[in-house]
Amino acid sequence: MAQKSGKVKLLKGPSLAAYARKKAVGLGLNGKGMKLAELVWMIQEKEGHTNCFKKEKICSHSGCCWQLSCGVKMS
Repeated sequence: MAQKSGKVKLLKGPSLAAYARKKAVGLGLNGKGMKLAELVWMIQEKEGHTNCFKKEKICSHSGCCWQLSCGVKMS
């Protein structure tokens, strides 16, 4: 999730992958060679969240930065 002028911008595709790699490095994680979903799960766990990216059918976490690419139905 990128923030621009106080607004949250949800990312998708290559922009999300680049954001995930940058975020992983910032958290001290080595995600080289990982698929995006695996990298996001690792980031979610490191941040103390459930590693739910692309695993759930319904989600209530409207502020999640992975939401747009997750494809889950929002409740």
